[in-house]
Amino acid sequence: MPDIIFSTAMTANQVGLRPLQNWRYRRLPYDAIITILLRATTAGVRVTAMSGSSEMVQQRSPVQGGGTAGVTPSPLNTPVIQFAGQAGDEIDLALDEVLAGTPTVDGWINYEP
Repeated sequence: MPDIIFSTAMTANQVGLRPLQNWRYRRLPYDAIITILLRATTAGVRVTAMSGSSEMVQQRSPVQGGGTAGVTPSPLNTPVIQFAGQAGDEIDLALDEVLAGTPTVDGWINYEP
């Protein structure tokens, strides 16, 4: 059951940040339920979540703001992105900063077979 916890700083108006780009399990090793939690320190971050070759799981949407840099989000107080993926699917997140801020985005991703 692979998972990843990350914290990444963004620059003002940064587009296309991919926090999973170098993750070993970016491509699903088996069929799984994927759970994604994201929280930013500002309200200016948008996320696009994709699975497989081009299936859009979540269209460009706001990431919950108000987080503290370096604090891992929990499902108790963070909206959950959850979907089923098939073995071989590539999971990808694209983060965009739209309010000329310099947020930090914290995330947690988990695979459950």
